[in-house]
Amino acid sequence: MKSKGKYGFVFLILAVFLFSSASAGAQTKEMNRLSLLTGGTGGVYYPYGGALAQVISKYVPNTSATAEVTAAAVDNIKLLKAGKGELALVIADVANDAILGKERFEKDGKIPLRALAVLYGNLNHMVVLKDSGIKSVPELKGKKVSVGAPGSATEVKSSRILEAFGVDPARDIRRERLSVAESAGALKDRKIDAFCWDGGLPTAAVMDLAATPGISARILPQDKALPALLQKYGPVYYNAVIPKGTYAGMEADVPVIGVATKLVCMESFDARLAYEIVKAILEHKPDLVAVHKAADHLSLQGAVTGSSIPFHPGALKYYAEKGIKVP
Repeated sequence: MKSKGKYGFVFLILAVFLFSSASAGAQTKEMNRLSLLTGGTGGVYYPYGGALAQVISKYVPNTSATAEVTAAAVDNIKLLKAGKGELALVIADVANDAILGKERFEKDGKIPLRALAVLYGNLNHMVVLKDSGIKSVPELKGKKVSVGAPGSATEVKSSRILEAFGVDPARDIRRERLSVAESAGALKDRKIDAFCWDGGLPTAAVMDLAATPGISARILPQDKALPALLQKYGPVYYNAVIPKGTYAGMEADVPVIGVATKLVCMESFDARLAYEIVKAILEHKPDLVAVHKAADHLSLQGAVTGSSIPFHPGALKYYAEKGIKVP
């Protein structure tokens, strides 16, 4: 009897071990591992994307998200299409081109992107040194200008703004294609005359440049470009302002061109997971703000305003539950 009891006890321990192993295996199998495509380390996309990944990992059940450094919007969409990421930060004009299969997406065809939430407005910076004497965008003709990293939203939008001012980015400037961190460093070392950057406020690389001893930077006004942009590309752009004091040495507000930044996925993305992600980021805003001030602009109504592409059904379910009408 004693022997039987001993074997019974061993059997029980073995059964518990096997059950625990099976449960752990099932949990591992069910874990959603998501890559969130962002941008370069000197801009807003990467830290904001890191904050989003943290919130998703913390509050969405059985889900782990990781922010990935990329060349930003254009590349992000191409990576999504290739299955090399599940979520991405993009801006409205580039997303609009993608779903229409035009401009830089002509070879890709129409890409079925879907919006999860509009996060904040991307404001275009055209930065020069004050001692250069350059005070307007047309004065960039003949100058050495970084228009943004290849495959970035900055390159797309900045090129369009230059064209709206009658400056051909392929012929009228000596074009460089640097990231925002590289651009700020090159301007500081006077290796370029100006650089373009499209992002939220404040941008770390621009802050560092403006705060450098002996450096006095200027952001060029762009508001006069809006009519031409709207006529050619539709209502994806709007007039915005970089407030005085945003960067060291800014003594007045600067009118610039804005466009919405949003979190997107592919149409085929799981609806339940999309719902949980939208719920997590909108209901845990303080976690995002703690990482980057740009998250201050996130709101329930703002999350559905300014998107140039349709929303994912999972996101629509969440907004409907909150009584928010999607335009």
